[in-house]
Amino acid sequence: MGWIARTSSTLTLAALRAIRWRGNAGSSRYDFRDKVVVITGGSRGLGVEMARIWAAEGAKVAFCARDEQSVRRAEEELRRAGHEAMGYACDVGRQLDLDQFMRAVVHQWGGIDVLVNNAGVIQTGPAKCMTLSDFRTAMDTHFWGPLYAIFAALPAMRSRGGGRIVNISSIGGLVSVPHLLPYSATKFALTGLSTGLRTELAREGIAVTTVFPGLMRTGSPRNAWFKGQHRAEYAWFSISDSLPGITLNARRAARKIVEGCRRGDARLVLGLPAKLLAKVHGLFPAITAGLLTQVNRLLPEPGGVGTQAIRGADSASRWSPSWLTALSQRAEVRNYES
Repeated sequence: MGWIARTSSTLTLAALRAIRWRGNAGSSRYDFRDKVVVITGGSRGLGVEMARIWAAEGAKVAFCARDEQSVRRAEEELRRAGHEAMGYACDVGRQLDLDQFMRAVVHQWGGIDVLVNNAGVIQTGPAKCMTLSDFRTAMDTHFWGPLYAIFAALPAMRSRGGGRIVNISSIGGLVSVPHLLPYSATKFALTGLSTGLRTELAREGIAVTTVFPGLMRTGSPRNAWFKGQHRAEYAWFSISDSLPGITLNARRAARKIVEGCRRGDARLVLGLPAKLLAKVHGLFPAITAGLLTQVNRLLPEPGGVGTQAIRGADSASRWSPSWLTALSQRAEVRNYES
C-alpha cells in the first residue's frame, strides 16, 4: 500500500503547486499596458470588440483577418483613437501566413505577451447537407489555425518569461449543437487542445484560458454560411442570435474575456443559458441528448440548395432581417459585419 500513499502525496503536492501557480498567474495586478496582444479574427465581431478593450487598456494590439478591407477599417478606427494597432491580412488556415504575421508583430514591437485565437467560421444546415470540405474548412480555422498561431507565438512568449493564451471555443465545444456539426466537432478539438496545453505550459509561466461563449450578439449571422433550406436556416439562426435574455452583448462578453485573461482563468463559460446547458450536460448527458434530438426535429429538413453554401447576407426572408433580429442588426453595424 506504500505506493498508494506515495502517489497520493505526490498528487497533493502537485495540486498545491498548481493552486499557488494559479494564484500568481491569475493576479489582478497583471497589467496589459504596453503588452503586445495578438488577436486572430480581430477585424470584426467579437474580435474587434476585444481589440477595442485591450487597446483602451494601453496594449499594443495586432490582429489579422482574411479580408483586407475589414482589416484596414478596424486598424484605422483604433489608430484614430490614439492606440497602437497593427492589422494584417492573412488566412489562419495557412501556417506560412501565420508565421509571417507573428514575425511582423515581433519585428514591430519586440515580442508577444497575449495570443487570442478567435478566428471562426460557421456553417449551418443539416448533417446530410455537409461535405468533407466543410469539415476540413472548419478544422483549418478552429484547430489548425490556433495550433499554428500558438507554435508561432510561443518562442516570443518564452523569451519574455511567460504570457497568456486565450482560445475562443464555444458552448458548441462542450455540447454538440444540431445543424452546426462541423462547427461543434472542430470546437471540441480546440477545447481538447486548449485544456491540454494549459497543463503543459503552466511551468513556463504561460496561462491558457479556454472560453466557451453561448449565443452572442456579434452580428456574425450575416457572414455565416447556410445550406439546405438556407433562408429558413438563416431565419432561425439569426433570430436565436438576437433574442434578449438568451444572447449576450458582445461588448460585455469581450470585457469578461479580457478579465478572464488577466486572472489567468482555466475556463470561462459566458452567458447563463450556456452555463446551465454545460452543467446539465455534464451531469445528465442523456437528457441533453434527448432534448437536442427534439430541437433537431423542429429545425428545417434537408432540401433547398442542398450542399451549396449561401452567405447569410444572401439568405434574407420575411422573418430575417425583421424586428426579431433588430439587436443583431445593430451589432452588425458596430462590429463591421455589414
